Amino acid sequence: MMRCSLTTLISILLLKCAVVTAYAQAGVPWYPFPVEVQGRSIDGETEKNIAFYSPLKTAQKTWRICTSFPHMKDSYWLAVNFGVVSEASRLGINLEVHEAGGYDHLQTQLQQIRKCVEEGSNGVIIGAISYKGLDDLVEELHNKGIPVIDVINGMSSSRVAARSLVSFEEMGFSAGAYLAQLHATSNSPAKVAWFPGPEGAGWVLAGDWGFQKALMGSDVNIVAKRYGDTGKLVQTALLNEVLDMHPDIDYIVGTAVTASAAIKVLRARGLSDQVKILAYYFTPEVYRGIKRGQIVGAPTDSAVIQGRIAVDQLVRVLEKKTYIRHVGPEIYVVDQKNINALARLTSLAPSGFRATYSVGVRLKGED
Repeated sequence: MMRCSLTTLISILLLKCAVVTAYAQAGVPWYPFPVEVQGRSIDGETEKNIAFYSPLKTAQKTWRICTSFPHMKDSYWLAVNFGVVSEASRLGINLEVHEAGGYDHLQTQLQQIRKCVEEGSNGVIIGAISYKGLDDLVEELHNKGIPVIDVINGMSSSRVAARSLVSFEEMGFSAGAYLAQLHATSNSPAKVAWFPGPEGAGWVLAGDWGFQKALMGSDVNIVAKRYGDTGKLVQTALLNEVLDMHPDIDYIVGTAVTASAAIKVLRARGLSDQVKILAYYFTPEVYRGIKRGQIVGAPTDSAVIQGRIAVDQLVRVLEKKTYIRHVGPEIYVVDQKNINALARLTSLAPSGFRATYSVGVRLKGED
C-alpha cells in the first residue's frame, strides 16, 4: 500500500528524475535516492511508502565489517560489490568481502562468515545463498550481539537487523507483466521458456512466483522451466536442452546470465529473429543487449544502491542511530525506449571495475 497525496507523489516523481539524472554525472553524490520503505500497517498488512534515502556523512569510528556474497561470477554481484566498497570508502570504515563460489556452496558461506566474526568483524552483510539455510547462523550472531544486514537475496530469519533489498517477486512480476503486455496485441498464444535461477534460493522462489502470477489470464504460456546456477556454462547447457525439446518457443525469459547466453545460443541455431529474450534483472550484458536490440528489456533493482544502503544500515545499527529496517530502490523496466536515460551507476559497476575484496582492512589485533 503506497500512502501519499497526489501533490506529494508528483513532487517525488520530479525529484526522482532529477536525482537519477544527476547521479549519472561524475562526482555527484548518489543520495538522496528514491526508495520504497516496507512496514506494517495498524491492521498488520504489509505497506510500502515512497521515500528518499540519505546515508550518514561519515562513520563515528573505523568499524570492521564483513560482507558475504554467493559468488562474483557475474556482473550483477560485481555491481553490488561496487556498491558496498564505494560506500565503505565514503564512510571511512573497514570492509572485507568474501564470495562462496556459487549457490551450491552454502557450507563455504557459513564458514567464511564465522571466520570473519572470529577475526573481529563488528557486523555482517549477507547476500544469502539459501533463504532458510543461514537462519541458525543469524540466530547465533544475534545472540553474540553481531548485527546482520540481509542484502539482495533475502533470508527467512527474523533476527536480521535490517534488509536492503527489493522484492524479487516484484522483479519477476514486472518482467511477466511487461511480457504479457508486449504480447497483448498478438492473435496467437506465446510459448515461453523460463529460467528463474538456482533452485531453493530465496530470490528465485520469489521471482518464479511473481513471474507466473503476472502471466495468469494472459495469452503467454510457460512450456519449459529449468533451474540452475547463474554460471554461463550451466545456463548455456540448459538453453540448449530446452531448445532441443522446444524449437518453436517465442520467448526466453530468465536470469541476466540466461539472457546473455541466449544471444549466442540463438545465433548459433539461426533463431535470433524467431525467439525474443527478456531478463528479470539487470547487468551490463543485459544493458548492451537492450542497446543492440538483442534483448527486449529487463527490470532494474538498482543493485549498486542496495549495496550502498546495506553498508549505511549496518553502520547506523552499530552506532545506535535511527535506521530503516526494510528498504529497497523502486523497480522499473528498462527497454529501448528509456535506456538512454538510465543512470548507469545506480545499477551497474563502472567500466573497468574489478572485484574488490577489501577496503582499508586492519590486520587482526590492530587497534
